[in-house]
Amino acid sequence: MDAHVTIPSRFNGPPDSGNGGYSCGVLAAFLKGAARVRLQLPPPLDVPLDVHANADGGVSMADGDRLVGTAVPAPLELEVPPAPTLAEAEDARHRYPCYTGHVFPTCFVCGPGRPEGDGLELYPGPVRDWSLLACPWRPRSDLLDSAGFVRPEIVWSALDCPGYFACLGERPEPAVLGELHAERLAAVPGDRTLVVYAWPLGRDGRKCYAGSAIADPGGEVLARARSTWILLRK
Repeated sequence: MDAHVTIPSRFNGPPDSGNGGYSCGVLAAFLKGAARVRLQLPPPLDVPLDVHANADGGVSMADGDRLVGTAVPAPLELEVPPAPTLAEAEDARHRYPCYTGHVFPTCFVCGPGRPEGDGLELYPGPVRDWSLLACPWRPRSDLLDSAGFVRPEIVWSALDCPGYFACLGERPEPAVLGELHAERLAAVPGDRTLVVYAWPLGRDGRKCYAGSAIADPGGEVLARARSTWILLRK
């Protein structure tokens, strides 16, 4: 299998590279079911990337001779806490720590410096304390498929940045996504406001871990993920 993908500049994380969750989702789309995607370097924007099948059943994505990322099918073992209510998520977003001072203010997922409606506008804040963060999400119509469901790579995007704020807490430090292990449990509808939430899963040196999930207003979990973040060296 040989294919090509491009990460459009709209879907940036840092200004000059792809949002980690979106980039992982683009690669995971070549596999079925839960997948673990590892990014080896910041995904370049607006550049044709080569996708190749690997002997282990996974796929790899490369920019010429530079390996950008790999994905393998892998069951996800992750205990997901009950979803906050939509009212709790609406309230929590007011406590988002980076409305000002965001290290990447134009991030497609969580950057408050984008034009209205251009990004996902996910601004998670603590529900009661920093053990659980949440925010509401109403997907835009241009991010849906022909059946009215959120496109898979956008689901992966939404599972990304909330984990960053969960694992780094009240004073987030600059970090990039190293790995995202995600699973869509059901089609994510685009015609209602959803709850996106995340929780910390520990820290080991420069690596931080978090869980994240998307639930419908009734609390049904539609997608979940475990993320690994790499703190940037000061």
